[in-house]
Amino acid sequence: MNHHPIIKSLLTCLLAVLCLNNPVSAQGNMEELVLAAGTGSAEPRLSKGPQGTIVLSWQEPQGDETQLRYSRLENTGWSEPQTVAQGNSWFVNWADFPSVMPASEKLWAAHWLSKRPGGNYAYDVALALSADGGKTWGNSITPHRDNTATEHGFVSLYPAANGVGVVWLDGRNTTAAGSKHAHSEEPGSSGMTLRHAVVAADGGLSEEAELDDLVCDCCQTSVAIASEGPIVIYRNRTEEEIRDIYITRYSKGKWQPGQAVSNDGWKIAGCPVNGPAVAAKGDTVAVAWFTMADDIPRVRFARSENGGQTFNAVIDIDDEAPSGRVDLVLLDNGDAAISWMDEDDNGAGAFRVQLMHPDGSIAAVHTIATTELSRPAGFPQLQSDGNSLIVAWTDSRKKVSRVKSMRITLPDIIPHSTD
Repeated sequence: MNHHPIIKSLLTCLLAVLCLNNPVSAQGNMEELVLAAGTGSAEPRLSKGPQGTIVLSWQEPQGDETQLRYSRLENTGWSEPQTVAQGNSWFVNWADFPSVMPASEKLWAAHWLSKRPGGNYAYDVALALSADGGKTWGNSITPHRDNTATEHGFVSLYPAANGVGVVWLDGRNTTAAGSKHAHSEEPGSSGMTLRHAVVAADGGLSEEAELDDLVCDCCQTSVAIASEGPIVIYRNRTEEEIRDIYITRYSKGKWQPGQAVSNDGWKIAGCPVNGPAVAAKGDTVAVAWFTMADDIPRVRFARSENGGQTFNAVIDIDDEAPSGRVDLVLLDNGDAAISWMDEDDNGAGAFRVQLMHPDGSIAAVHTIATTELSRPAGFPQLQSDGNSLIVAWTDSRKKVSRVKSMRITLPDIIPHSTD
């Protein structure tokens, strides 16, 4: 297989490799962030609020029920976990998982998935708000009003001017009332849609919109705030079953039609369960995603300097044996940090993090952990507190899983010279 020049230079730019089969050392540029997540914890999600507050949420079993728990990143590490909600009728899934997001200093939002009668994949989005920075939570509401026994999930939350923006995959147009997965339906007649709403602090709904009338059925969505407003990245679906990564932007007071970030041409009859990630700072927008177009597994990256209207040439981050499951953040100095999963030389899963300069050159590559490549390993998470990278993942190598976290302090996270 031909390798991108960046992959070749990776070998000489590798700064550190850590295998968590060995004890974690706090020396150097990596240290474990102790997290009081219980046995069986899984499905982590990292969120960052406008004031810089970083929150790590996860699901954890409690008897016959499931809890949504979270910790806040403080100077001394992760805070004591708090419970947002728990229940015995939740839809618990390795790929479609909850979140806790600070929309402002006081207004926080959390979501999880609630089963409803009608089929194995009939479930609703449950959204709860907190007016005191996550200390207490109100009753859950549903941001969609279709009342159909179909899939509603793969949610992305973002801070909106009038409350909390919500983007989700919505199955109201699928047939058989949720009795089977939407991706088994015939394309073109009915299919999964991408939808949006804003939830006010009092629970009122506004700005309800269909963003795309046919999208991939179970790939995660991703949202970031650019200069003009929110942008949503998702996996589209055509009637010919091309499932490439698309962007829709809120510009000039309305959502713009979706357009391809890259015309990879990946034709696949079913959902790959492998969503994209987006990050934005001003007019700079970065996107990372997985594709197997031409039967070549690749993790790809593209950058835009005009708010996502157009993108620069695509860079292949990994074209050897990646499994995708990407995440992405943009740093203040313009670097992009990308995380993904691939297979190591021994056939185990490897959680990688790479730092890339705006010119496409690699600043650092790290192997954070070895884990499984199976579903229990989930989707590793990535964030930045300005001085370091914060990562979280599910350690599924033992009989009972547990969410873990680490801080990566890199000398490369410094302002670039403008000379």
